[in-house]
Amino acid sequence: MLQEIQFRQLQNDYLRRVSETTQTHKRYLYNQINWGARLICIRGARGTGKTTMLLQYIKEHYPDLSKALYISLDSFSFQLFTLYDVAEYAYTHGIEALFVDEVHYVQNWGQMLKNVFDSFTGLKIVYTGSSMLQLDEAQTDLSRRQTVYDLQGFSFREYLLFKGLYKHEAVDLEYVLQHHTTLANEIASAIKPLMYFNEYLRQGYYPFTLEAQQDYLRRLEQLMLLIIYQDIPRVEDISLQTLQKAQKLLMIMAMQVPLEPNISILCREIGATRDIVIKLLYLMQKAGLLMLVNKESNSYKTLSRPDKIYLNNGNQMYALTNMVNEGTLRETFFVNQLRQAHQVVLPVHGDYLVDNDYTFEVGGASKSFDQIKDVPNSYLALDEIEYGAGNSIPLYLFGFLY
Repeated sequence: MLQEIQFRQLQNDYLRRVSETTQTHKRYLYNQINWGARLICIRGARGTGKTTMLLQYIKEHYPDLSKALYISLDSFSFQLFTLYDVAEYAYTHGIEALFVDEVHYVQNWGQMLKNVFDSFTGLKIVYTGSSMLQLDEAQTDLSRRQTVYDLQGFSFREYLLFKGLYKHEAVDLEYVLQHHTTLANEIASAIKPLMYFNEYLRQGYYPFTLEAQQDYLRRLEQLMLLIIYQDIPRVEDISLQTLQKAQKLLMIMAMQVPLEPNISILCREIGATRDIVIKLLYLMQKAGLLMLVNKESNSYKTLSRPDKIYLNNGNQMYALTNMVNEGTLRETFFVNQLRQAHQVVLPVHGDYLVDNDYTFEVGGASKSFDQIKDVPNSYLALDEIEYGAGNSIPLYLFGFLY
């Protein structure tokens, strides 16, 4: 049972964290969340800013901070008591909302949350966890009770906003396709977008870029290791030996992406079976380390060999290798930004088919329409240009979709 002195320690940590949280800017997801729901799940890869979002909401909506409580389940304190203990103490002492961070750090987290939800009917619960959290099947009862949101890293638009360089509302894909010259003119009249776009591709995807500066890539490398060795085993029952194979597989991806994988070769290189290699690829996609893209005909198959593999974002490429290929970097950015809200598959002609409607070729300024000239609704997404014309669109504009 939780003692008063232990609760005070939790509360003091919570109050300190809230006091250190700024309200200057909020992530794109903040205003999309139905904060009025009684049980809310926010999933996201490590480093994407889930904790800050919780603390910002508390600071904005609970002027009396004693009516809310933030806790992180990766704390040593939770070796001594349980989430249920904290919820019971909080509820009986007048707390109205419980914000639970890193829920995947405790076993049976789904059952524990369900028990709290059912036992304390006047308590609002918002929790965060790894992007790998399974919220179906074993968590069926919980899934019927909650609203789930997924948080991505910074878009290019958010990077400019949080750095204090330029402010613009998010636009949808249709707007970019139809009005890209207007959008580019608004942006280029205020800043030099290509200069900042290159900065973003190197070190702008994760919010900790705002304070890390020269240490950013080193911190990102460490973050990826934490995802492999701490986050994945807390969600999946997986051995240390297999995790080491995952690390090796990630390095192979970094050197070769975009990779059209030969699973037999990958099996030999990391010393694993076909089933293990495919499982690791999909696990690392869920964990925010890879992106797997399939051909149109294979887009709905699960746990089949992916047709193309990318690292999740360009920043990871710079953190893992000194040999970053410009073409791969551009493609990685395009897929990363579009996959947030759109289906992206590999078509017969062109680089990508988006939402079964739009075909794209991604490249540098000299890229031509030759490969897709006869394809309806086809576009070029071009790097190294500030302004486009017709169906040729500056690549950086696809960073304004969220």
